[in-house]
Amino acid sequence: MTSTWEQTLLGPVTTLGEHVLAILPKVLAMTILLLVGLVVAWGAGHFTERLLRMIGLDRLCDRIGIAAALLRGGIKSDPSYIIGRITYWLIVIFSTTASLGALNVAPINEAAHSLLSYIPHLVTAAVIGIIGYLVSNFVSQAVLIAAVNAGLPPARWIAAGTRWGIQLLTVAMALEQLGIAQHIVVVGFGITWGGLVLAAALALGLGGKDLAKDFLERRLVGHSRSQVNEDLRHL
Repeated sequence: MTSTWEQTLLGPVTTLGEHVLAILPKVLAMTILLLVGLVVAWGAGHFTERLLRMIGLDRLCDRIGIAAALLRGGIKSDPSYIIGRITYWLIVIFSTTASLGALNVAPINEAAHSLLSYIPHLVTAAVIGIIGYLVSNFVSQAVLIAAVNAGLPPARWIAAGTRWGIQLLTVAMALEQLGIAQHIVVVGFGITWGGLVLAAALALGLGGKDLAKDFLERRLVGHSRSQVNEDLRHL
């Protein structure tokens, strides 16, 4: 009778102790991996920030307008600091995921694998966003210069439309890379872009016909005069 009570009372405690002893090495490994990851993340973040400051990334961002865009968005930190923090958090996420994988629990392993597989898409989307922003500014400035040289009064509107069009395309590409409502993003972008093109065509066709006529007349008259002067020089 006594042995039965002992087995009934002590059995669950013994089983629990065995489970705890079995999982302790995994918890210890998880803790070590997490601490090492935090140290590496801190060092890599500071190293990246200092390296970018040394090569003059902040000055480059000031020249091409990225720093001003960050200020307009309410971000007062330098680009070097931002990239350093991004590096820190990426390593923290990776080390946390790896440390959770040390527990060897199936649901946690699946979640960790999903998170790790999503990080490249996140980085790619960020790169697409940065490159798209730079390209939109460069192209809009080129379009503005060309429109001003051509004598088009709505030069700033044309440049702004070009910049927003490229940035809209960039956002659509980034969202598609992240896998966020891919079909909705593609269809929405197509409808929006088509509407903008149609609106621009109608505006130019209906409201800008006189402007286009004057522009063509100036060009044709100037070309005719230059041709006459060229013929006279030959004579």
